[in-house]
Amino acid sequence: MGVIVGAMALFVVLSVFTGLKNFSLSFTSDVDPDLKASSTLGKSFFIVPQQEAEISRIAGVASYSKVIEERVLFTFNGKQEVTYLKGIDSTFNTVSSFNKKIYNGQWLKPDTYQVVVGYGIAQKFSMGLLDYNNAFEVFVPKPGKGNIENPSQAFNKTDVFPVGIYAISEDLDSKYVFSDLGLAQELLEYKTNQISSIEIKLKKDADESAVVQKLQTIFKNKITVKNKEQLNESLYKMLNTENIAVYLIFTLVIVVALFNLIGALIMMILDKKGNLKTLFNLGTDIKDLRNIFLLQGTLLSVFGGIIGLLFGVVIVLLQQQYELIMITPTLAYPVVFNLENVLIVMVTIITLGFIASLIASSRVSKKLLD
Repeated sequence: MGVIVGAMALFVVLSVFTGLKNFSLSFTSDVDPDLKASSTLGKSFFIVPQQEAEISRIAGVASYSKVIEERVLFTFNGKQEVTYLKGIDSTFNTVSSFNKKIYNGQWLKPDTYQVVVGYGIAQKFSMGLLDYNNAFEVFVPKPGKGNIENPSQAFNKTDVFPVGIYAISEDLDSKYVFSDLGLAQELLEYKTNQISSIEIKLKKDADESAVVQKLQTIFKNKITVKNKEQLNESLYKMLNTENIAVYLIFTLVIVVALFNLIGALIMMILDKKGNLKTLFNLGTDIKDLRNIFLLQGTLLSVFGGIIGLLFGVVIVLLQQQYELIMITPTLAYPVVFNLENVLIVMVTIITLGFIASLIASSRVSKKLLD
């Protein structure tokens, strides 16, 4: 019973954590590009038509978008906020799904002064859409060297018009203000072929490493290419660390349960001491006598693990199908059934069960029988 409950608990918790991990990553995976290429040196780089044509010809690339990102100052109705201005071209919506996360209003139109802001930014500014009474201004420091003699001439500035508000997660909702690529280039005094990064969407069967290699060849190894995991490195590290911690904690529960198995086997050895002595006197080796209890303990672990897994699978599938346990009235506890968790539980149970049985069976000795 201890092995059954331990295996069931470990499988259910791993399934729940896998569901929570996928749920957490869904906020970024839906909007992050499959690959993002940025300059290794400096904030921007140049892309020529020939390079764009070569990118389009890469076998695994479904679409790509040219992007400019820069931290700038926004002001509205006496309030100020420094956040990212993200200039995007007309193909951006084929790479990312930000346009599907619109909470209010609509997505911006190309070659206009329209912008789309995050829900968090709109809250900080107490901003509505198409408010022509209050100017939404963007200030960008002018490039150059030396001291600033006239602060009023130190910035490129313009009025922009919020036409949409997106809502994804607390961090992302306070991070970006989307504008047209040409407007961002104008404010930053970039040339028409000067950008911050290229965001790429891959085909389903694409070889990621091969695409990265071709991109490096096109740009002569002067760019850094990151995938979704590398773009959210700290988030992935945190989730993986938590996953390991949860696994170790519930493995400890199984270890405690297996102490009962060790105790039960030792009591059985003592109870069957007379029978063991008879077998020993008939010529059975000590090693063979130990193997009897080693096999029995291992079988208890295997069958206990299988039964516990069956109970765990039933619980997980019921939660997936019928949403029995809820986090909020509208959000069920996310669980994911996968074979990886089944293998992890079985390997853990069998390995620890074998070690526990080996410890208990070692009590059988010539001294005990004498």
